[in-house]
Amino acid sequence: RTLRYVPESSQDKIISDEDVFETLLKIFKALFINDFSRQAHILALFPEIKCKYLELLTVEQKRSKVNSCDHQSQHVFSPEEVLFSTLGFSITRDRSSLVSAGTGVFVTKGFVPKGMVVSMYPGTVYRKHEPIFFQSLGNPFIFRCIDGVLIDGNDKGLSRSVYRSCSRRDQLGPFQMSDESWLTAALQNPLAVGQYVNNCSHEKAANVCYQEFDVPGYFPVELKQYLPNIVYSHDIESHPRCVVLVTLRDIKQGEELFSNYYTLVS
Repeated sequence: RTLRYVPESSQDKIISDEDVFETLLKIFKALFINDFSRQAHILALFPEIKCKYLELLTVEQKRSKVNSCDHQSQHVFSPEEVLFSTLGFSITRDRSSLVSAGTGVFVTKGFVPKGMVVSMYPGTVYRKHEPIFFQSLGNPFIFRCIDGVLIDGNDKGLSRSVYRSCSRRDQLGPFQMSDESWLTAALQNPLAVGQYVNNCSHEKAANVCYQEFDVPGYFPVELKQYLPNIVYSHDIESHPRCVVLVTLRDIKQGEELFSNYYTLVS
């Protein structure tokens, strides 16, 4: 682990919050449209949301040269296919190229340019002094943010149970406030594999870095179902914390993602 000093979190951003927001909005909208038929319970209650996405769906259908505008007949792609068609790349978990490193994350298709959000770090978000002792025991997936906020990205054991409990606690009617699918093999948000990105080595230099992003209050409520983070304490009124992984250079198909694990000193 290496140490570094960051005077202000704003000085620790490779790309702007606006760029992160726009990228997440773009892929989440595409995922929502691709899964349009499953969103019927939301669309039935909020016709204005339905109209907005029907317009977007029609545009997508014309772009794909689909003659029918009936959303019931649309072809449903896998989340990985949606990621590729939207951002130009897809990623997946697989055995790391590093010996004894376990699982890693690879660009399996396409090309990722420098300065692009390529993954997200999922998990339960703990503010300072919130109880995480038992969840942290033997847990290699605890990420510490600049301000001391912790994100538990473990998809097994007690960590898994805590995330699911908090996620279901915060559901508002038909609206899910977070994504639980990163706890399974069937990802709803294909970016939510950032906890499996391995540390760089002398042979494998870092090609991505972590960047914190607080989800703004105006983030579309119907798209929060794709956010792979949930706050531990329900009574805290603050913007949900996300951590994205941003590319430090162009990354080609077949390459594994590597980052620096470090202790942040603020």
